[in-house]
Amino acid sequence: MSKVPSGFISGRFDLPYSPGPVKVAGNNCGEMNSGEVIHAGRNGSCDIFKLMNSPLLRSLFDEEERRPLTISELNARVKGALETGFSSVWIEGEISDFFDATSGHWYFGLHDADSQVKAACYKAANWRIRFKPFNGLQVRVRGKLTVYEPRGEYQILVESLEPVGEGAIKIAFEQIKEKLRKEGLFDPVFKRKLPYFPKRVGVVTSPNGAAFHDILNVLSRRTKSVHIVLIPARVQGETAPEELRRAVLLANGFSKNAAAGDKIDVLIVTRGGGGAEDLSAFNEEHLARAIFASEIPVISAVGHETDFTIADFVADVRAPTPSAAAEIVAEREDNIETVLKQQTDYLCRNIGHKLMGFKSDLRELALSAVFVEFPQRIRDWSYEIEDIEKRIADSVAEHLRTSNSRFEHLARRLSPMTLSSNVGKKQLRLAILIEKSNSAIRNALAAREEMLKIGMASLDALSPLAVLGRGFSITQVEDGEILRDSKQVTVSEQVKIRLAKGKIKATVTEVD
Repeated sequence: MSKVPSGFISGRFDLPYSPGPVKVAGNNCGEMNSGEVIHAGRNGSCDIFKLMNSPLLRSLFDEEERRPLTISELNARVKGALETGFSSVWIEGEISDFFDATSGHWYFGLHDADSQVKAACYKAANWRIRFKPFNGLQVRVRGKLTVYEPRGEYQILVESLEPVGEGAIKIAFEQIKEKLRKEGLFDPVFKRKLPYFPKRVGVVTSPNGAAFHDILNVLSRRTKSVHIVLIPARVQGETAPEELRRAVLLANGFSKNAAAGDKIDVLIVTRGGGGAEDLSAFNEEHLARAIFASEIPVISAVGHETDFTIADFVADVRAPTPSAAAEIVAEREDNIETVLKQQTDYLCRNIGHKLMGFKSDLRELALSAVFVEFPQRIRDWSYEIEDIEKRIADSVAEHLRTSNSRFEHLARRLSPMTLSSNVGKKQLRLAILIEKSNSAIRNALAAREEMLKIGMASLDALSPLAVLGRGFSITQVEDGEILRDSKQVTVSEQVKIRLAKGKIKATVTEVD
């Protein structure tokens, strides 16, 4: 047997029907049984596998012809193999041919300089992606390979997708910001005023973070009547946006069903500072919509003064820091207390000045000549009052005398004898008027009766019945039409004849 280069297969194959040893040339290769082959690697090692168990070689010696696969079976097998071998892969490439279907699914291609692969991101997965992809964007994708069996095309089903580079979070932020801006969620007309004197403040944040302790410290120091309600939620991590959204909804549900004194007057959604990735939970669209729909006025206090999140834009008030949010809440009570103290001092000073002025005026009055002239003034007023009383008494007496005179005159006119004489005169006049009225009525009735007789005579002269009485008649055909022309009837036709007294039915025997 000749020598062969290392890494190649050589030797005599004893097939199943001719058993025997097989000699194989190569480094460190020995004997093997029939049906086996030794592969000598370039490093001189030997890799032994069952050659005759290979489906490809066995098919060469099958006595019966194998049944061919259908296209569907082939695609199904390929799909199973791909989904098993590539159940979770990470790839990076540039998006092309992006298509946002009405069903909510995304379809696009991923390519590099030399190759491309099709990708699909179903609605159940893409709702978790914080931005909308677009053509030309370099992305990193995690998913599994599968085959779209009807066309025999393999593709990657995307489970997560994120832009590559430092602008990834900024892209998501700008897309959500522009979408909500177009919907009007940032419009100042929807911003509600904070209550003037809040009694109960809700805080949505992590109970272990510095933000809550800063707020607690400020409110405890600057207010005496504000109660704090903590609604705990994670402020960082994959579950943080949903926990924050639920916390806002929980605060609104509690306030809606609580008694009047227990309602939350203002809600602070907050966390401390951090990088863009740390604050990304407050850029989530569902949280923004929950803040916008909140019936409780919301203060957003996320990060430091230079940090801006979507929550800041939809909230009713944006505070640069958690402590500043607490200052906004405490400002009114603190201002009221300051104003009350200032007004109290002002009133005390004014009262002191007024008292000093009154004392000075009193001393001047005590030394004034008015106290000497005042008794004389009283006596003069007394004389004037007595004169007025006398004039009033005289006027009343004169008025009584005039009234008595008028009363006596009326009494004489209304005496029984005068009334009896007036009644007799009125009765006589009434009788004369009644007689004149009856005579006028009789004359009018006689004139109307004469006119009625003349009218009745005229109507009688013009009545068709009077004409019939003079020997005339009215002839009608069967349908009631009056017969005026012989052409209106034919022989044997029935006609009706009306006389002055009675009616006759006749048959036409001749028409002239």
